[in-house]
Amino acid sequence: MSHSPAFLKLVNGLRAKVRETNPKTVKLKMDKGTPFVLVDVREESEWNAGHIPGAIHLSKGIIERDVEAKIPDKSTEVILYCGGGFRSVLSAHNLKLMGYKNVISMDGGWREWKEKEYPIVEGKASKNNMNQKPAQETLSLKFTESKKRTNKGKKK
Repeated sequence: MSHSPAFLKLVNGLRAKVRETNPKTVKLKMDKGTPFVLVDVREESEWNAGHIPGAIHLSKGIIERDVEAKIPDKSTEVILYCGGGFRSVLSAHNLKLMGYKNVISMDGGWREWKEKEYPIVEGKASKNNMNQKPAQETLSLKFTESKKRTNKGKKK
């Protein structure tokens, strides 16, 4: 996925303020049994498609609202991941602003974790989501159908 220049500028500006790690280091911590909380900040549909074993899901859209209930101790080591390491930087920065002292973003994210063929929890795509048309196409179809209905009674 290509990101907009403004988004990249925002993320790259925050990288210096956020600690980062990589999938290899996270996997080593898991293998050693090092205590930390792994948080997937991707969207729910991404989480449902598959995620890293042991992770909890707090998407970027709700993490600030719900994190204190899930991780009340602000000194806990928290490692965040997303698809590639961009959204996790933004979320890590916000958690730091909320007083979390040991927040780390996993650069490379889910994409790199899968490329390294580390363990994953396979998701199940719902039949509804598989057959669902993209939002833009759905809107276009509804608009066309609506126009047809309103034009039926009109004489040409």
